[in-house]
Amino acid sequence: MIRILFSFICILMLCTPALARTITDDSGQTVNFDKPFTRIISLYAAHSENLFGLGLKDEIIGVSRTEDYPALALQKTAFNARDGVEKFLAAKPDLILIRPMLKRGYPALWNTLKRHGITVVSLQPNTVSDMYNYWRTLGHLTGREMQAEYMIEDFKDGLVEADKRLDEFPLNERPTVFFESIHSKLSTFSPGSMPLFVLKRAGGINVATDARPRRGTNIASYGLERLLAKSSKIDVYLAQIGPMNQVSINTIKNGPAASRIMAVLNNGVFLVDEHLVSRPTMRLLQGIETVHELLHRVDHN
Repeated sequence: MIRILFSFICILMLCTPALARTITDDSGQTVNFDKPFTRIISLYAAHSENLFGLGLKDEIIGVSRTEDYPALALQKTAFNARDGVEKFLAAKPDLILIRPMLKRGYPALWNTLKRHGITVVSLQPNTVSDMYNYWRTLGHLTGREMQAEYMIEDFKDGLVEADKRLDEFPLNERPTVFFESIHSKLSTFSPGSMPLFVLKRAGGINVATDARPRRGTNIASYGLERLLAKSSKIDVYLAQIGPMNQVSINTIKNGPAASRIMAVLNNGVFLVDEHLVSRPTMRLLQGIETVHELLHRVDHN
């Protein structure tokens, strides 16, 4: 029924004159436009993944150099903020999608591109609620509002299925988990962050509820002292692995005083692809399923 309603709205939109549209990005910038953008360079892999999910493979003319999913992204021209103005101008984009980190790091580049008439939009949601609005913003920018609503609907349906898996995983039997974000700094994740959302929907209980968030990020400082204070309560030690955290199970097991952590003693140390738990994409559902299987594996050992 919801999809039928969305389709009807879409037909009405096609039959009416184009209206001015407005979005506000995560830097507070207001962007006004009267038609969808059709030549897009995405400099954040999550943006690219979501744009492909919205069916925009032809509209994407460039991606960042760290792309790995979907496979179609590897066929696009790679860009980097260090490439300089000329390469961007030669591609003739009408929209460049970045995230706040790049916005702060290369202000002169973006200002120059804007002076040449290219729209630059900075987006990066930090929570799942923010993610829904982020998908809607991508839909507004590209004229794929209906597809964005479908993504939200499909994601929520996936959460319903994830919750069903937990029906046979009683609360008092769910493991307590330390979820590592950056091993070298012994950090975990901020309350409300996507990785902790994944952990909860997978059936894990976050042991580091007293973690101190770093301002403006989903990373939270923790430290060895507090970790060891809870060592006997940690059923599972979970670490994201990827560009942000290049770690191994052996590295964790051989860390300072790691032998005091119950999860280490019970072979409950696992790695999970950071792309499945930290990126604001549909693959968070895959992350929930993956983490659930890891937690359940411990439960059956």
